[in-house]
Amino acid sequence: MGFLTALVTWPTAPARGVVAVARLVAAEAERQYRDPSAIRRALEQVQHDREAGLLSEEEAAAMEDELIGRLL
Repeated sequence: MGFLTALVTWPTAPARGVVAVARLVAAEAERQYRDPSAIRRALEQVQHDREAGLLSEEEAAAMEDELIGRLL
């Protein structure tokens, strides 16, 4: 049965491969999005930009809230 199943489902193999790669990419993106060290660096950049006058207090506070939310 395994050979027959493989033969019948062979045309869908490229689509299954694309789905598998998409799942891997999504998992890695999620891991990087929630990485505490990356979030810490982003918070430091927000602080630097605030001190340099590139961000208003409201903008910086909104960015910090979003970054902290990623940790939870």
